[in-house]
Amino acid sequence: MIGSYVAVGDSFTEGVGDPGPDGRFVGWADRFAVLLADRVPEGDFDYTNLAVRGKLLDQVVEDQVPRALELAPDLISFCAGGNDIIRPGTDPDEVAERFERAVSTLTSAIGTVMVTTGFDTRDVPVLRHLRGKIATYNGHVRAIADRYGCPVLDLWSLKTIQDRRAWDGDRLHLSPEGHTRVALRAGQVLGVDIPADPDQPWPPLPPRGTFEMRRDNIQWAREYLVPWIGRRLRGESSGDHVSAKGHLSPDDIKMRIESVA
Repeated sequence: MIGSYVAVGDSFTEGVGDPGPDGRFVGWADRFAVLLADRVPEGDFDYTNLAVRGKLLDQVVEDQVPRALELAPDLISFCAGGNDIIRPGTDPDEVAERFERAVSTLTSAIGTVMVTTGFDTRDVPVLRHLRGKIATYNGHVRAIADRYGCPVLDLWSLKTIQDRRAWDGDRLHLSPEGHTRVALRAGQVLGVDIPADPDQPWPPLPPRGTFEMRRDNIQWAREYLVPWIGRRLRGESSGDHVSAKGHLSPDDIKMRIESVA
């Protein structure tokens, strides 16, 4: 029985790609919090989402981990390091060392700390060449989880999110359905009763021609890749002026999800 949950991380945990009716993002962590809240008496569940898009591992540790420790929840989900890994020249071994120090700090004070691996980027333009680097980091994350007794939300093994319908138009963040499947998998990891199978196959899609795929890639590069590279060159982050969602009511999350379903 989990009576309180704090989500720590970057854009993935903030929920980018899964907008609610007011434009604020929902995301897998908020959806997972609803699953947890449904298992306890009404009003007895407390949830806080501290994640902010674009944050590097050290920023997450400095800004979010102390707040999470102050809240002292039953469960923390800790997903960080992905933005470090995709930056040129970073060493996944070194990032993992810093990740482990944070996990050590969290597990020394919190009952359950769930960690998250990175996605398999085999079919993601630009990021596919980082697949080996991400796999190396994932290996470290799993080993760290073994050492500290952390449940692992393994995104690499969730094959259904490799479907393009699981992704937002930017191809870097999940769509609402993608976030939903991750929330369901998180429930599986912690032994929570879930309403659907995250591994349920998608309905078949008609085949896409080479011209259509090339057109989509050009449009994606113009709308998302070029601005992303520009921010990197200017040293800017998508989260520079973004505040964490903070404390959220599971009932409010439910209403926001239902209004856009």
